[in-house]
Amino acid sequence: MREILDKKFNLKQNHLYIIVFFVFIIIALYHIRSGYYMSSDSYRFSRWADKLIELNFNFFDFYSIEKAGHRPHLFFFTIPVLSIALIKYFFVNEWQSVFLIINLSLLLISLIIFVNSLLLVRVKPILIFLSFPLIIVSADILTWPRYILSDMIYAFLVMLSVYFIAKSIVKNKICFPELLLIIFLLLASRPSSIPVVFAIIFFVLISNFQIFLKPKNILFFLLILFFFTPFIFAFLYSIINTYFSDIPNLKHLIMMVKVGMIIHDRPDTWIDNQNNFFDVVYLYFLRSINFFNPYASTFSKFHIILNFMQFFTILFSILIWLLSSSYKKIQIKITLFILIISLFVAEFHAFTLIDYDWRFRFPVILPLLMLFPLSLSMFLYKDKS
Repeated sequence: MREILDKKFNLKQNHLYIIVFFVFIIIALYHIRSGYYMSSDSYRFSRWADKLIELNFNFFDFYSIEKAGHRPHLFFFTIPVLSIALIKYFFVNEWQSVFLIINLSLLLISLIIFVNSLLLVRVKPILIFLSFPLIIVSADILTWPRYILSDMIYAFLVMLSVYFIAKSIVKNKICFPELLLIIFLLLASRPSSIPVVFAIIFFVLISNFQIFLKPKNILFFLLILFFFTPFIFAFLYSIINTYFSDIPNLKHLIMMVKVGMIIHDRPDTWIDNQNNFFDVVYLYFLRSINFFNPYASTFSKFHIILNFMQFFTILFSILIWLLSSSYKKIQIKITLFILIISLFVAEFHAFTLIDYDWRFRFPVILPLLMLFPLSLSMFLYKDKS
């Protein structure tokens, strides 16, 4: 198999970028044909952008508005609100269409970063090419870029963090200035970027531990985290419920646990009788699993099929990675980072909120799809690097 790929499918890097552009064109045409979409959060961003323009882009005044009407602090929405305000200022009535074009531009850059990151850790171009059909048929990628939201900005910054982590691994030197800037931009893009920030910091702290150079050790470590996190969450819930139940945001978290909420606005997923500590542990465990659930009763059959294809491809990639017995340190490390970032995002939303349409997993989809060419590379090319 390796010989066939090397001799008959020796794809050049410049050809790979041409194919990436065509992949982007297919996805972009779909989104342009579908048109932009405004959600309830979109209208909130639009209102805040109008206020920012009214204040002549004075952020000190902007951050002080609506103190009782929003949580958390408006700093965490700076980038999407500023982007919309600037677009409105220059394009007025066409601002939604311009925002869609910017989102699609960020998608193109994210796809280029996807390729660059994999090439940086020495994945063969032909293996990267094999992941392109998965990107084209990803229901998440075919949905969220057309929304007037912060999701595409956030997803782009996540991919940027993957690239600079990959660069740090290859150089064997952490790219601190770039990662610190990305952390700042992540925090200014949306409140739910916090788990990505912690994932970056956590990876930097553990990346040189030799124990994390074996796939089975990594999986064992992540499974321990996955298993014990619901217990930690249940303990935190007990403290919040006992001592901090009057704080509005925390009160909302308590209410969602008490009603047995798993997926927001999907009562068919909820459970009953949160009477004791282990009931709460069970609820958080179900939330953790359901973050990656490919099925929802309201999804179309086509949507469900695409989700299952993506879900099983990622599972297959992890299985191949475990069976690879690879010595490719740089590829093992970037795989570790992708798995950490995905787990941290999943657990953060398990503790807070899993949205009705699983919007919050979109930013980790491209990193997770990187596992497919990475696992094939480690399985087929076992030489040390």
